[in-house]
Amino acid sequence: MKSNKYENIQKQLGEVPKTWLVTGVAGFIGSNLLEALLKLNQRVIGLDNFSTGYQKNLEEVRGLVTPEQWADFKFIEGDIANLSDCQSAMSWAGTPVDFVLHEAAIGSVPRSIENPIETHRANVDGFINMLVAARDAKVKSFVYASSSAVYGDNPDLPKVEDKIGNPLSPYALTKRINELYADIFFRNYSLNSIGLRYFNVFGQRQDPEGAYAAVIPKWIAALIKGNPVYINGDGETSRDFCYIENVVQANVLAATVESSGAKNQVYNIAIAEKNSLNELYRILTTHLSVILKRTFGSPTYREFREGDVRHSLADIGRAKEQLGYTPTVDLNQGLKEAMDWYVKNLGCKTRH
Repeated sequence: MKSNKYENIQKQLGEVPKTWLVTGVAGFIGSNLLEALLKLNQRVIGLDNFSTGYQKNLEEVRGLVTPEQWADFKFIEGDIANLSDCQSAMSWAGTPVDFVLHEAAIGSVPRSIENPIETHRANVDGFINMLVAARDAKVKSFVYASSSAVYGDNPDLPKVEDKIGNPLSPYALTKRINELYADIFFRNYSLNSIGLRYFNVFGQRQDPEGAYAAVIPKWIAALIKGNPVYINGDGETSRDFCYIENVVQANVLAATVESSGAKNQVYNIAIAEKNSLNELYRILTTHLSVILKRTFGSPTYREFREGDVRHSLADIGRAKEQLGYTPTVDLNQGLKEAMDWYVKNLGCKTRH
């Protein structure tokens, strides 16, 4: 970790450690939140059922923090679809949780289309259980992962929080339902929450395997192994790619923000820059050419994927103004930082 990596959120935390609950802690975003919080000397309870997370992610975090910091982590293997598991995670030896960072979800558009019942169980039933448990535990703040997918068929760019369209997949619908339930729990139970609409998050510990892998780790793995890279459509589909470090910052700022006007809202979390898939391929191959000392051919184009939106670009003005969110790492720098991790974890030789 760079010495000033989380300087702005360190100031938010103060001197006294807080108790945090991170759901989906063994997953990509969850394990990065765990790493950051432990390095910031916080106390963390983690909840995961390993449906999409991995024990190896937790072991990697353990190797990146001190023994004293790791001792401030308590792991619970459980399922958010079971209310009792959510309730049991709301305290540490009698000390109530201060902040909840809810990341556990089935986070895949194609998987939700193939299995909407499974997605609904995790993303809606599990979400309500977490809200109920947080309400009863009287947590100070409940921060949850929403998604840019809620903008659906609204063609306007950049995406502004108050203007959404019709969802294009069961996954997108579940995230919109989350936002509505969070609002209802504030109005009826005074539970403070903030939804973070993530835009194409990438970084270390993002799974490159499986049919539902996100585009960046999937392409990196294919390029490293010498396999074809497939682009759905003509490659001019664009995304606002957001490095994991920016997402960690946003979560901590959202949980600890004191202004009442900043709470019970949703925020775009991105870098407010648009890159096409063709541009992404060029950047990836440029970095990998340096690391692996070889060149790469052209990608293979195929049909556009059902349920995907054509373009995505965030307006992050609300997050900047209300939360003090300032993304510090863009796509190119984020890929540069993450690339060695992917190469190392796929067993390839790096540059000397």
